[in-house]
Amino acid sequence: MKVTLQAEKWSGLAEKALRGELLTQEEALFVLRAEDEEVLTIMQAAFQVRQHYYGKKVKLNMILNAKSGLCPEDCGYCSQSIVSAAPIEKYSFLDKETIVAGAREAMNRKAGTYCIVASGRGPTEKELEQVVDAVREIRDTMPLKICACLGILKPEQASRLKDAGVHRYNHNINTSRDNYSQITSTHTYDQRVDTVEAAKQAGMSPCSGVIIGMGESDEEIVEMAVALRNLDADSIPINFLNAIPGTPLEDRGRTPAMKALKVLALFRLMCPGKEIRVAGGREKNLRTLQPLALYAANSIFVGDYLTTPGQEVTTDHQMIEDLGFEIELCAL
Repeated sequence: MKVTLQAEKWSGLAEKALRGELLTQEEALFVLRAEDEEVLTIMQAAFQVRQHYYGKKVKLNMILNAKSGLCPEDCGYCSQSIVSAAPIEKYSFLDKETIVAGAREAMNRKAGTYCIVASGRGPTEKELEQVVDAVREIRDTMPLKICACLGILKPEQASRLKDAGVHRYNHNINTSRDNYSQITSTHTYDQRVDTVEAAKQAGMSPCSGVIIGMGESDEEIVEMAVALRNLDADSIPINFLNAIPGTPLEDRGRTPAMKALKVLALFRLMCPGKEIRVAGGREKNLRTLQPLALYAANSIFVGDYLTTPGQEVTTDHQMIEDLGFEIELCAL
């Protein structure tokens, strides 16, 4: 069922979000099921909220794939999983010097947050120590915020990362609770939530998001937004499935750009004061409509993702400038 509302109704949803009130499921579904002709009005409502909290600033993040492939987990979307036949580069954990060099590259790209990401169920003692050593050097020499994404964490591991200077820990819920078993069987939805809670307890900023396009219903997209609001994730990356050949989800189609914009608007209205990041798959799914995404989102990744290429960094910088927005430099 498609939905058409008057402009003042969409603005009313923005005002409700600004009051800190949760949209009802019916209202949330209105956003996702609106006619495409309504998208510009919906994005204006989302921008009303985004502008209140973030003005026209855009946060840039850069990913380092610190360990590629070699993962025992069976996540159906991932080219690095044990069930993937994708022809990717595989290597063990990078040394400290390479991780620190990546931080310098993040600075060159004007990123305020440097994301150290590694495949695997969770970090080994040696891997954790390599991250800790690298983070300490980065914090001593560069004005960067550090995000780590190393898989399932134990509470003591979370504390060590925090003590080393990691600001944020990412562990995405990825999909709804009910859809989770269709995506992976080697760990559970609750284990992911527990890791985010462990990061929070250790004093790191929690980062958790989703991947849209893995068979979820509109109702489940709403459920994911509510779950992340309840989890109080400070940063919410919204990924759109990039169906990589050789993975179990290789035949899934792309999310239409107009639907992707509605999803971003929904998450802004449901989690109004949080950092909403257009993440993996934005180039493939949003295509020429990428600039519109920043009327709801206030953050993007610059450069490549884990095993897939991103847009040219200079193109991202130009996109931000052409919108009349500005890059938010890191302020520690």
